[in-house]
Amino acid sequence: MHIIFVVAIVLVLILLALVSVIFIAWKGAAPLVRFTTWCLAHLFFKIRIVGAQNIPKHGAALIVSNHVSYADAILIGCATPRFIRFLMWRQLYENKWLHWFSRILYAIPIATNSPKESLRALRNARTELENGMLVGVFPEGGITRTSHVNPFERGVNVITRGLDTIPIVPVYLDGLWGHSLSLRGGHVFASPLSLRHPVTVYIGQPITGNVDAEHLHQRVLELGTQAVEYRKRPAGTLSHRFVAAAKRNWSSTAVADSTGKQLTFGRTLTAALLLKKWILRNCPESRCVGLLLPSSVGGALANLGVTLAGKTAVNLNFTAGEEAMLHAVEKCEVSTILSSRVFLEKAKLPNLPGTVFLEDLLPTFTAASKILTMAAARLLPVRHLAGTARSGDLAAIIFSSGSTGTPKGVMLSHWNSIANIDAAAEVYSVYRTDCMLGVLPFFHSFGYTYTLWFPLVQGFKAVFHPNPNEAKAIGELAGAHAATLFLSTPTFCSGYVRKCTREQFQSLRYMIVGAEKLRPALVQAFEEKFGVTPLEGYGCTEMGPVVSVNVIDKEHSAYKPGTAGRPLPGVSLRIVDPETLAPLSAGETGLLLVSGPSRMIGYLDDPERTAQSLVDGFYSTGDLACVDSEGFLQIVDRLARFSKIAGEMVPHLKIEEKIQEIFGDKPCVVVGIPDEQRGERLALLYTDQDTAPTGLWQRLSASGLPRLWVPKRENMYRVESIPLLGTGKLDLYGARTKAIELAGATEVPVTVNASSSKSDS
Repeated sequence: MHIIFVVAIVLVLILLALVSVIFIAWKGAAPLVRFTTWCLAHLFFKIRIVGAQNIPKHGAALIVSNHVSYADAILIGCATPRFIRFLMWRQLYENKWLHWFSRILYAIPIATNSPKESLRALRNARTELENGMLVGVFPEGGITRTSHVNPFERGVNVITRGLDTIPIVPVYLDGLWGHSLSLRGGHVFASPLSLRHPVTVYIGQPITGNVDAEHLHQRVLELGTQAVEYRKRPAGTLSHRFVAAAKRNWSSTAVADSTGKQLTFGRTLTAALLLKKWILRNCPESRCVGLLLPSSVGGALANLGVTLAGKTAVNLNFTAGEEAMLHAVEKCEVSTILSSRVFLEKAKLPNLPGTVFLEDLLPTFTAASKILTMAAARLLPVRHLAGTARSGDLAAIIFSSGSTGTPKGVMLSHWNSIANIDAAAEVYSVYRTDCMLGVLPFFHSFGYTYTLWFPLVQGFKAVFHPNPNEAKAIGELAGAHAATLFLSTPTFCSGYVRKCTREQFQSLRYMIVGAEKLRPALVQAFEEKFGVTPLEGYGCTEMGPVVSVNVIDKEHSAYKPGTAGRPLPGVSLRIVDPETLAPLSAGETGLLLVSGPSRMIGYLDDPERTAQSLVDGFYSTGDLACVDSEGFLQIVDRLARFSKIAGEMVPHLKIEEKIQEIFGDKPCVVVGIPDEQRGERLALLYTDQDTAPTGLWQRLSASGLPRLWVPKRENMYRVESIPLLGTGKLDLYGARTKAIELAGATEVPVTVNASSSKSDS
């Protein structure tokens, strides 16, 4: 039988060789090369093509795509039986190993270092279009080194100008970042070569008319938001991903905290499965389970147990007061709250109805049950341990910070969190040796998604400390565990600069901050003290939470000081006129709309406010922002942080920045308060006890600010501290209420922007 099989294979090969010779003689070499390339592409990639019908079967069309790897042109070519003439970097075109291949497939060489030759190549591409051919171009000008879709070069305008009747077909390639033919790791083949690597070629509707590079870039980004949805799998849940990571990293440390507790992934999974059994036995009818715990090993285990049980986690904001916690409990119909007696006593928190203490619960697990559960965790397959939840199911309800009014319950699915985590992991390369330093509370969207779930599903250690203000303890924890990733706010970072040592933070690779404006002085002080650049990002609870980030590392960089970075892969932005919602051009300031796979399901039991927060499928952030020509997002201010006085929009943040320029980096906040004559007037709360309101007013009046922007001296108030939320974010509602109280106003406005529940990341 073996001899017969070998003979059969030889005969097949001889037959294929004979067919190839005949085919080349009949049709030429190009179709055979293309067919062979098609076969190899389907061998190395599992290709999903969406929208192939959008590539014309006849006539000219320009295909415009993002550029992720050296396989991009081949993969797009698999979407149509027609030849596509791609513009190709001349250095590759003339490579001795690729030159014959490039010529056979009619590639158009383009030189990046010679404007004249580049222009000639673009005109050649235009000629091919006029002759009815398909032409492909990657307008980023090179393969991405950060996974971001870089802004499109203006050269594409040379091709499209005046060809209004020729369709432009936008394409988004998803799933290629991290493949050995991408530049993740800094160079090609930095990752092992894999067979059947999944990739989506998402082909959008053709565009005709006068279309420029900026418009095309926006269209491709929005295609990316749609393409990422094809990664979604029914079993793609937080619990499934955590169990898989725990089984891969069984003996590695998973969680630790400042009390000295430390558990391996194996022990963490075992403890979470024990809690899962208790929850299923004692809360069979409950959809939601409350958690009133600090950032700690116990808090992490409780969240894991709830999620493995297929329940929705509701981490209660214990800094917001008893009334706010009871509001969340009532809205979510929570009957059981997992907490800690020691924590409640230390934090002086009330014992809410339905509270079960972990100190009482954990001793009920017998030695036999622990051994049997550990054996099951080690031996049973992932699907038997991860529970019955599906990717679209509700994973958590996170109540917005309430910085501008009543908190809303933001519903996030497993898919929302997984998509956000995976996108961030594409931008920030993480490894099994990394360590996340977590000081943000789990009731905060960033704390929940990134200090808790991000390390656990990616398979590296997380260490927790419950109070982000305790800089000394945080520094010691960072040094003891060699923390490499740290997420915090600029306010907390100021304390770290004062009280932590360079040795404690010497292992940090990424210091990511958000929730408020990152001041250049703080960046400089942090860099000088620790040798690490704080990277500003932006996000909101409704987006699960991260929208955009800056990044600097040894492999690549996408960093621009003073901005919130570029959007995560799969996230698309729109800047629109706040009144008409008409799109604005690069550099123009308007209302920021965001969309992506991490966008919330909606607000809990509030379909009306959910509908109000969405514009054409995009979440309306309530922030004024602009996107510059390099694709970096800059947050100008909250739309709610402008006062309309005498018909002019007065920006509060600009006034605050000028005050800090004059008096140093001391906290202050400008708010708008009711005024009987003008409708609204400016008020200032500041903490510099050495400066009287009259002196401050005089300096501010002489600073060059427009007269309308300077608060009256009788509306400048010295206070001991600026109201903050438990996350360190400015409490705008509290500040406004305080200013109204000090001004002697009799009524507190209750109307807030429908989309004002943002929580910066």
